[in-house]
Amino acid sequence: MIFFKMPKLTIGKRSVPLPIVQGGMGVGISLSGLAASVARQGGIGVIAANGIGMIEPDYFADGRAANIRAMRSELRKAREKTHGLIGVNIMVAANDFQQLLDTCIEEKADILFMGAGLPIKNMPVARIRAAGVLVAPIVSSSRAAELIFKYWQKTYGDVPDAVVVEGPLAGGHLGFKADRLRDADQQLEVLVPQVVAALAPFGEAFQKRIPVIAAGGIFTGGDILRFLQLGAQGVQMATRFVATDECDADRRFKEAYVSCRPEDIVIIKSPVGLPGRAIRNRFLDSAAAGVRNVKRCAWRCLEQCDIQHADYCISIALDNARRGELDQGFAFCGANAHRVDRIVPVAELLGGLKHEYEAAFVQSLVTLKDEYIRTIERKFAGLQQDYLQARQRFVLLTVEAGKAWDIRKDSLREDYARAQAMFENLKAEYEAALGKLNSLKERFPEKLTELQEIAQRFQADPVPQPAR
Repeated sequence: MIFFKMPKLTIGKRSVPLPIVQGGMGVGISLSGLAASVARQGGIGVIAANGIGMIEPDYFADGRAANIRAMRSELRKAREKTHGLIGVNIMVAANDFQQLLDTCIEEKADILFMGAGLPIKNMPVARIRAAGVLVAPIVSSSRAAELIFKYWQKTYGDVPDAVVVEGPLAGGHLGFKADRLRDADQQLEVLVPQVVAALAPFGEAFQKRIPVIAAGGIFTGGDILRFLQLGAQGVQMATRFVATDECDADRRFKEAYVSCRPEDIVIIKSPVGLPGRAIRNRFLDSAAAGVRNVKRCAWRCLEQCDIQHADYCISIALDNARRGELDQGFAFCGANAHRVDRIVPVAELLGGLKHEYEAAFVQSLVTLKDEYIRTIERKFAGLQQDYLQARQRFVLLTVEAGKAWDIRKDSLREDYARAQAMFENLKAEYEAALGKLNSLKERFPEKLTELQEIAQRFQADPVPQPAR
């Protein structure tokens, strides 16, 4: 089955055996424990920077400092556990984005995934490159990807190393309007080829391969194969990694995934003004009913969050859920969370995805073979029909030619008879003329003597003059 194995994912000069990126999940859902486990198994493990300081005891005293300290600590813990690739997911919209970015550069994270905004202005590209850090923006359209790359090209003379394109089936905050989540032109199957095409000119200009990583709603190995066939070089998965032993969230958080039903997965309006996908519970129901559950705010972590009018602090709600206190918070999730049926080790999850991928690959070959046979059969049937029609036409032409000859041959015989009669007449005339000519030749000496005698008499006896 070696031929059917998942292809490796290469970003810049770094490669991993599996084309799988574990999505970054805040607040505190994907920390060093989950990220290191995924990296050890051959994928890219990702630590989420959003609200990471909430795992620190002094977050409410100085949230910014707690975030920086926790970010540095979790990166170092992950490094101690694995030599695999460790990435960090940072929200561009976060008020401490620049400080978190500086910390990741200092700690030399392998790759930075930047979403919730466009990573364009004030990017320390020179320091990023000097530290050997890769960059992958997270976008929800080819337009956004092209805008980022054009800005980088013009401003920094450089471009990012990869792009994550996230579709509307993703979990957490979504980059789409709530009323457009089901639109056909917004689906991931449409977005991936568009982003691949948009990045092609930049890859050519900078002589580098810029992989596209598909994200949002990818659940099985068969899904992975499908998006690779659409042009992606890798996939990002988050929901599947929640229900793993190594996920950094409380087990009760994971069990919320296992026990949820399709109807439990809802779209909410987040306090930050964006739609989000989450598992419905009493906390969200009370918020929807207008019950305010805002006790405190450590600091203004997101500029667009209006805590004065919000029903709850989203960071606190997510942190409560991470700690298993789901009556005081809620769990973000992807559209396929209801398909999760048990909690497994990361190794088992990835092993299952590889097996599903291989099975789907084999099935795709079988399907391709069947399609090929059907195509050949259709083509043969068409050729056979063309042959029968041509044969029938040939028979008709043969019959028509025979009829035409029967009609024409009588006319030709008449023409031949007329020509033969004309020939006989001409022959008779020729022979008659020839006879006269021969007769003249025979009489010519006699006539010549007679003429000579007349000439002599004329000379001797000229013609008499008439009488006057």
